[in-house]
Amino acid sequence: MRIFLAVARGESLSAAGRDLRMDPATVGRRVARLEQDMGAPLFAKSPQGYGLTEAGTRLIEHAEAAEQAFSLAGEAVRGHSEGLSGQIRIGAPDGCANFLLPQVLAEISADNPDLDLQIVALPRVLNLSRREVDMAITVSPPTAGRLLVQKLTDYHLHLAASADYLAQNAPITTLSDLQGHRIIGYIPDMIFDKELDYLSDLGMQRVPLASNSVSVQFNWVRTGAGIGVVHDFTMPVAPDLRRVLPDKVTLTRSFYLVRHADDQRLERMNRFAEALATGIRRELARLEGLT
Repeated sequence: MRIFLAVARGESLSAAGRDLRMDPATVGRRVARLEQDMGAPLFAKSPQGYGLTEAGTRLIEHAEAAEQAFSLAGEAVRGHSEGLSGQIRIGAPDGCANFLLPQVLAEISADNPDLDLQIVALPRVLNLSRREVDMAITVSPPTAGRLLVQKLTDYHLHLAASADYLAQNAPITTLSDLQGHRIIGYIPDMIFDKELDYLSDLGMQRVPLASNSVSVQFNWVRTGAGIGVVHDFTMPVAPDLRRVLPDKVTLTRSFYLVRHADDQRLERMNRFAEALATGIRRELARLEGLT
């Protein structure tokens, strides 16, 4: 069942093999044996990978229930302990992953030396149902799926540019003045969440310097390439940045912690989620307080 779940989530023998640290050929033989035992094909094989058949779709709910039962059994055997252990993988937008999570997770790791923590920093929505991650930080609350959603905190963003850029270019006193400046932002057709579509609200039709990564955008701004929307919590690492039109442009967004609904029954995951939420709120307040 563990191998079946890995193939269903990875959609290939090689992806499952990497996850399980097992040779893909061995994975394939185990899947074939399971299909033989079940008396039905569980996967439809194509050039795109392994997709679940109708029988596989019926099986996956039971396989995940078994997986959950084993996790609960492990907790029951280990009992409550002061420290957390095992591996937990967190997905987050790259701004949060680069500027908030490292400090927060370093502190949690120091308090829990037997805990292995992994950050998946991707500019897209991660799939919890495929167990790409154990939990995710998002900028919009998901509305579908069996998920536990918790609002973590609000955060703030402003237009910003380097002091050198502002000194060498025309002054900016109104929103219309922005039209004469080089704008930095997201690639329009790669914005994966409507909450990240900052520039359309400002009437910006052209983005001369664009990236799907907020970290790339931030580095362009800090090196004097132009003007962009910057998270307040990133500004302390670039003291040369200056807010632009702060009395006219102030954006507020929110972070949400998203977990599998079944994980609410796991004390280990609840304790980690509580530590993560507390750490993010504290670190965000500290960084925004420095700007």
